[in-house]
Amino acid sequence: MTRLDTLQAALQAVLGDRIKHFKRERGEITILVEAADYLAVATTLRDHADLRFEQLMDLCGLDYSAWKDEVHEGPRFCVASHLLSISHNWRVRLKVFCPDDDMPIVDSVTPVWNSANWFEREAFDLYGILFEGHLDLRRILTDYGFIGHPFRKDFPTTGHVEMRYDELSKRVIYQPVTIEPREITPRIIREDNYGGLH
Repeated sequence: MTRLDTLQAALQAVLGDRIKHFKRERGEITILVEAADYLAVATTLRDHADLRFEQLMDLCGLDYSAWKDEVHEGPRFCVASHLLSISHNWRVRLKVFCPDDDMPIVDSVTPVWNSANWFEREAFDLYGILFEGHLDLRRILTDYGFIGHPFRKDFPTTGHVEMRYDELSKRVIYQPVTIEPREITPRIIREDNYGGLH
């Protein structure tokens, strides 16, 4: 039995039907849980002796609105956490979808892993995902006055505003974006006998 087989058996035995979807691919295991079970599952993953995921290595938001250039059926926003067990030397990916696309909310896992603090702030800032119970949920990468969430797939690549230094007022000012969208088509030049082919 491989280490991955042992981890799979332990996850299925401990979490049971709280795992809504189980995926084993490329030597990795991903489990999907319901938002209502998210905090309890996270606590179990950390505390259960057969699992012992002591460290949260990463947490990020995902926007599935145009997943793989197709229309995604189901909730739009997801939170993915990458966990590490130092005791057992194995990893797992924990995913949860936010039930409401208009107000994406899931529980904060900062009480379980305090390393989630800035990761959850980043997911809030870039995707607009709210983390219930987070004690300091505010922007971390964009400006305080920034409007919108730039990693959402419907956010324009040019943004909504731009800033520049204004010589007259001697300060930085914000103004609507002045970039005109354009499509650049590369010019292809084909040479006779290219590559020595006749």
